[in-house]
Amino acid sequence: QVQLVESGGGLVRAGGSLRLSCIASGTIFSINTMGWYRQAPGKQRELVVDLTSAGRTTYADSVKGRFTFSRGNVKNTVWLQMNSLKPEDTAVYYCYANLRSERDDYDMDYWGKGTVVTVSS
Repeated sequence: QVQLVESGGGLVRAGGSLRLSCIASGTIFSINTMGWYRQAPGKQRELVVDLTSAGRTTYADSVKGRFTFSRGNVKNTVWLQMNSLKPEDTAVYYCYANLRSERDDYDMDYWGKGTVVTVSS
C-alpha cells in the first residue's frame, strides 16, 4: 500500500521560513510526478509546484522566487523550502504523486493527508 506522509508544517510570522518534507512509502515501481498542492480556507486546491520524471519543474506564479522544490537521491523523498512567507501562503499543504506501484498495471494519483502552514502578519 503506497502512502505519502508530510511533515514540517507550523506557525510562522510573515517573512519567515518553513521546510516541508514528504516521503512516499510502499512498493513503488515508478514515479511520474511528485509535488505539492495547497488549499486555503474557502478556496480550491491549487498547484504549488511539481516535478515530472522528465525533469520539468513547474511553480505557481505566486511562489516563484520564494519556494524551492527538491528531490532526494532516494527518489521517493521530496522537500519544499518556503522562504519569505506571506499570510496568503496560509493553507493546508498536500504532497502529491502520480506513480505506479509494483502491484498495479496502471498509474494512480496519491495524496498525503496534508500539513497545516499558518503565516501570521
